[in-house]
Amino acid sequence: MRHSLAGRAETPVQALLLARLRDEGPLSKAQLADRLEVSRTTVGAEVARLTELGLAVEAGPAASRGGRRSTLVDLSPDIRFAGLSIGATGLSVGITDGRLSTLAVRHAPCDIRQGPEQVLALALETTRKLMAEVGVDGLSGAGVGVPGPVDFHRGVSVSPPIMPGWDGYPVRDVVSRDLGCPVVLDNDVNVLAVGEQHAGVAKNARDFLFVKIGTGIGCGIVVDGELYRGVDGCAGDIGHIRVEDFGPTCACGNTGCLEAFAGGAALARDATAAARSGRSDILAGMLTDGADLTAADVGAAVSQGDPVAVQLIRESGRRVGQVLASLVSFFNPGLIVIGGGVTAVGHSLLAEVRGVTYRRSLPLATGNLPIVLSELGADAGVIGAARMVSGAVYSSEPARG
Repeated sequence: MRHSLAGRAETPVQALLLARLRDEGPLSKAQLADRLEVSRTTVGAEVARLTELGLAVEAGPAASRGGRRSTLVDLSPDIRFAGLSIGATGLSVGITDGRLSTLAVRHAPCDIRQGPEQVLALALETTRKLMAEVGVDGLSGAGVGVPGPVDFHRGVSVSPPIMPGWDGYPVRDVVSRDLGCPVVLDNDVNVLAVGEQHAGVAKNARDFLFVKIGTGIGCGIVVDGELYRGVDGCAGDIGHIRVEDFGPTCACGNTGCLEAFAGGAALARDATAAARSGRSDILAGMLTDGADLTAADVGAAVSQGDPVAVQLIRESGRRVGQVLASLVSFFNPGLIVIGGGVTAVGHSLLAEVRGVTYRRSLPLATGNLPIVLSELGADAGVIGAARMVSGAVYSSEPARG
């Protein structure tokens, strides 16, 4: 069994050093001194302390640059993080090493409406099974993403529209007590954005938007390489931007919200109505025992060439593109990444989002603006959650949990 120490960086130099090793791999003391613009003596002292804390190791001599050979430094092989990405209808859990390479990932269906005790019990049980699978009996930290607004500093969910029973629930502290390690909690779209930034198509982007189209719709905002949460942590809640004065009632209680027209739950609602009214034989054939259809069913119908399903996807993409066009003119990002469960329907959605966004935005803002699908899929949430908690453990700021 491998036991992870819960040490954390004690100084800003140690924090910077660990982040470099996480993001770039093993580096010599000379390279670290150059990158951090400090003396080799300082690097030597900080590496020695990090070794005592169980966060770094000296990994033999580095390649010669002429003169005395420097020593290679790496993250401790004992560091293990957990990433728990909880969605409205399913969760993903992964165990990573200190560099956030996933060692094992597991997915499980869940219903966020069952409440925090039941959903977190499943997430924690899945985490412990994975830990046993990879031979780990302790974690350096765990990151958690949930599909609703979060008070990042308090580690609690705040008035989440699709999460009855979660308002004010101390998710971070409950998970921290159970796993015995520091925990960071954020909303799922921020976690996905950070995962995409670390290991996905946004790796080289400094200013980008990550748009999640799942049961709901949200947007992660990265400015100059840093996640932007806003004053109260609800920046990017684009699903509740009004796109029509009238329309379906949204989970938030208002009418005309983007999410109520274009989210996965809206797609499922409209597809079910089309199936029951006889407008689509393919969708009607998917109805079983009176149960409603899902967004995944719409995707399956699109792949079979069903014109009604294609129209539903196009309408969803048009609505999302409408809102994105405004965001592009306001924020001027260098990249937009589209992710979330509904993107499984693929390029018909992306084509509509692109077309509307490009048509409605200022040419200067879209002249060099790629709009692409995430390539990480469900792993983005796991990697992003682990990345967030690594930032806390590798930081000299007080850790939570």
